[in-house]
Amino acid sequence: MIIRIATPQDAPQMADLLNAIIAIGGTTAHETPKSPETVRHDYIDGPGTLTCVVADDAGHILGWQAVDQVHGEVHIGTFVSPGTQAKGIGAQLFDQTRALCAAKGITEVFAAIRADNIPGLAYYARLGFVDVGAEPDYALSSGQVVGRIFRKITLR
Repeated sequence: MIIRIATPQDAPQMADLLNAIIAIGGTTAHETPKSPETVRHDYIDGPGTLTCVVADDAGHILGWQAVDQVHGEVHIGTFVSPGTQAKGIGAQLFDQTRALCAAKGITEVFAAIRADNIPGLAYYARLGFVDVGAEPDYALSSGQVVGRIFRKITLR
């Protein structure tokens, strides 16, 4: 497996992976499937995208991580294929993301994580993200209140 910068050609596999996670539920705030065109625009080469990397295993995308700018803050999103989580892919993605952010002079990265996403909270904690806020009343479109935790890492 290699970690590399995402290309527009990766958008279909990235969308498939994200849509599988959305379908399972519980670990992303995204609720509706994304088209490859939307994934490309929002995460690969759209105007707000700062970095996007993929974990490529012989042409098969096992995970991806994007950093973008939202309302003046730098935010990260990480998506790893169900069945391959907690095996170091996310850490490898972040190693590359950290280097790309440092090269761009980015010093702080924020993550907004569903409060009921225990694996996601643990992942970002392992990377060194610390709590900086919470939105306990954050709800999904169904009205289900899941809460949200805001975390930040300072890159050195």
